[in-house]
Amino acid sequence: MAAGIPPDATAGPRPPLVRELLLVTALFVVYKLGRLVANGHEGLAFGNADRVWHLERAVHLPGEGRVQDLLLGSGTVVHAANAYYAWVHFPATVAFLVWLYWRRPERYVWARRVLALLTAAALALHLLVPLAPPRMLAEAGLVDTARLYGPSVYGATPAADTLANQFAAMPSLHFGWALMVALGLIAATRGRWRALWLLHPFVTLLVIVGTANHYWVDALVATVLLGACLVLVRVAPVRVEVAPR
Repeated sequence: MAAGIPPDATAGPRPPLVRELLLVTALFVVYKLGRLVANGHEGLAFGNADRVWHLERAVHLPGEGRVQDLLLGSGTVVHAANAYYAWVHFPATVAFLVWLYWRRPERYVWARRVLALLTAAALALHLLVPLAPPRMLAEAGLVDTARLYGPSVYGATPAADTLANQFAAMPSLHFGWALMVALGLIAATRGRWRALWLLHPFVTLLVIVGTANHYWVDALVATVLLGACLVLVRVAPVRVEVAPR
């Protein structure tokens, strides 16, 4: 059994729907507001980006440009990558939680708690370690594929973007959430092909790196944080209030 993943169960209580909708909505609003509070700190963000870039080269990680070159070989592929980055991340996670709630309620609370804890930890890092993405780092020699080919979820400049913090590259919640979705579905489903759920975080990794929105290290940090969250939620008691029937 993978560490942090709860044992199998065939049935379980389902928490009240209205309470869960309010809770998940509140968590999302707090996260979005927290990202806006963390916005700014341009000098620190670019200084951290320079250090991350040199660290990756020092440990001989492959250049992010190798992945981007593959995407730029086809206008259709790069547009699809931008669309995946913009439109799959949040809807896929919401669909995952909705499916667990209705079909695997015994695993829903576990997954929701892990995602909430991971998101809180990511927000803390966004506040403590602002980081400019590689698309903004001239030394990286990468292009902003979303701005050039579309679609883009960010404003033209960080200062003009009132909906997102563009200096919140570390950790990558795109990758952290995708990996949690895959692990949760592997734990909740059966069949010899369930490992194919890992294609979601794999494609997400190629997309976030190839579009120059994240460094390799951002995904690595997200993985470490997710592992810690899985352990913490595994050892913490889970109490579920059964929804009235």
